[in-house]
Amino acid sequence: MEPPATESIPRKTSAEEIKNDDIEPRKRVKTDHDHNLDVVTTSKEVTQTDETNSNTRTAKEKNLSRKRDAAGYPKSRKGKEKEGKNPGRRSYKSKNSEDRAEGNWGPRGDSGEGSKGPRYPKRQCALLIGFCGTGCKGMQYQPDVRTIEGVLFDAMVKSGAVSSDNADDPAKVNLARAARTDAGVHAAGNLVSLKMITTIPGIPDMIACINENLPPEIRAWGYVRVQNSFNARFRKYTYFFPSYMLIPPKPGCELHDAIKKYSGQAAEPHPFWAEDELTTPTDDTRRKRQWRISQEQMSLLRASAKKFEGTHNFHNFTVGRDYTDKSSQRHMKMIEIADPAVYGDTEWISVMIHVEWGRLRKSLTRYTFDTDSELQNEANTASQLYSSRMIHLPKMPSLGLLLENPLFDSYNQRIRGVNEHLQPSDPEYRHPIDFEIHRASMEEFKQRHIYDNLRQIEDRDGIFDAWIRNIDSYGGNDLLYLNSEGVIPAASVLKKGEKRSQPFKETEKQKADNNEAPDQGDEDDDYFAINQSQLVEMEG
Repeated sequence: MEPPATESIPRKTSAEEIKNDDIEPRKRVKTDHDHNLDVVTTSKEVTQTDETNSNTRTAKEKNLSRKRDAAGYPKSRKGKEKEGKNPGRRSYKSKNSEDRAEGNWGPRGDSGEGSKGPRYPKRQCALLIGFCGTGCKGMQYQPDVRTIEGVLFDAMVKSGAVSSDNADDPAKVNLARAARTDAGVHAAGNLVSLKMITTIPGIPDMIACINENLPPEIRAWGYVRVQNSFNARFRKYTYFFPSYMLIPPKPGCELHDAIKKYSGQAAEPHPFWAEDELTTPTDDTRRKRQWRISQEQMSLLRASAKKFEGTHNFHNFTVGRDYTDKSSQRHMKMIEIADPAVYGDTEWISVMIHVEWGRLRKSLTRYTFDTDSELQNEANTASQLYSSRMIHLPKMPSLGLLLENPLFDSYNQRIRGVNEHLQPSDPEYRHPIDFEIHRASMEEFKQRHIYDNLRQIEDRDGIFDAWIRNIDSYGGNDLLYLNSEGVIPAASVLKKGEKRSQPFKETEKQKADNNEAPDQGDEDDDYFAINQSQLVEMEG
């Protein structure tokens, strides 16, 4: 039988034909020499792999001993070995993703090891508050010191408005304030900004819950959702002081003698001191409280206050501000002085001030001194205070200063435009910041916890009397501008870097009586502004 015929494959001679040929190239058959080479190569690869695995295990063991993950990062390994997860990386999904996949949409963090309790959404809010500052070292939070913000923050943690995750640091919720008040200063209305939890199941009224955890001398009035930034250019203050502070220095005291030595002649004694008899300080205090201001002196006080209205360079009323500093140019919008009123044995005067800056106690010192009957040219003195010459102005006691409330007119006007096309149910809708809706509660609080407390402290401790006695006992040059000519002498002008031979100082007793903290400087540089990270602070 003949073999089947085979087709002859024509030989390709062209290089192009060989290049385009679809037939796979033939493989060379391995020889014994090639097999030996493969064995040697495989042995080397196995040895290198074993060494690499050994090094990797050593690195992992070292990282574990250093409490680091396999990649060398100091990440928590809590529960990862137990769960069998990749120890070198964290899951992209949230810790509650499995629960959510199964349809469990409860509060985040409500289960699992290490949970700190339910987590609820936070909202940027303005919390309206009021407080009596007696017994607190000012408004601003300070660790290990009793402050208004410290007491308030603790109450918000207890009520759930601040979660336990953020309970160790107020900065975690961006806590900040509208007006930083000194130790002993009161506020019928102030404002703190923070990211707070506003809704918790089982708590129908968050404000009531916060107040339950606050002492009676600190109150929360309400809260409003706010935009990320807002500002208050002006604030409203009231200052209360006994009318006897307008009595001129007692003849024979150090201040009286220093002014007499400078002027070369003694002024006519005030009728209060006309009686030539020896009296004790206790007798003087009792007589002062029975003294009543005349209509003429009230008119002089109001006229003196008017000289401070308007825009002036108030560098002498600040701490550390230079005459050339732009922030020294401030505006005093309005000063109103009510008729005097008698409570107990003492006659009191209240001064209402609308202002865009702090350091009111220095300005109050100035026009209180201006009302002394010995000072005939107070207008001349007032104009000199706005000049480049720097003098020392003592601060009136903090006991009498009350922040009525910051004014948010510009912010409220802006959000009215934003709300024009929104419904109250819209998430972007914002209510105005309005203290007036809480006015009745604020007035009751002022009477019970501020006015009554203020008068009781003065009757018991004589804070204002001690302050004026310290002024009268000073015989140096710093207060020579209280002369009857209304001239600021060169001896009273302060110079930077120059050490005074006899500088005026408050006594330690005064600071203790007033709950005064060390002066932290003038921090009301710019117009008040609140944003997500901080508030520009304006001191009262």
